[in-house]
Amino acid sequence: MTDPATDAATADRELPSTRPMMDRDRASAALGMVVERDEPGIAVVSMRVRDEMTNGFHITHGGLVFALADTAFAIACNEDDNVTVAAGADITFLKSTVAGQTLTATAVRRTRSGRTGLYDVTVVDDGGDVVAEFRGRSLTTNRTTSRPVG
Repeated sequence: MTDPATDAATADRELPSTRPMMDRDRASAALGMVVERDEPGIAVVSMRVRDEMTNGFHITHGGLVFALADTAFAIACNEDDNVTVAAGADITFLKSTVAGQTLTATAVRRTRSGRTGLYDVTVVDDGGDVVAEFRGRSLTTNRTTSRPVG
């Protein structure tokens, strides 16, 4: 098992940016997500909760918390020239949030072997309280970023 923080700090090679992927990500853009950190195996993405992102109880819709975590996961697992997609993901909601708050998702690679990987994402609110824990399972495809899926 490797340590993504150490890997990122000691990486001597230039890896392709996930920015082209994010430049094409219209869903994340529409939700106002901002990429704060983008390193191999690590990503931090934030999103300010708007009124239209709340459900009938006036709390942040769980699907949008999942979308934020999923975007951080996607950036973290696309750490080289191969297109990597989600094979599955689970989320546990721990605290509700409301419009006006900023949520931040931090994704970290736990392990990557062959074509599969395992990533944990913690979503916190602007006070640092944990809102959700997400675990994503990745699958690396045979496609490269120069020839994306679709």
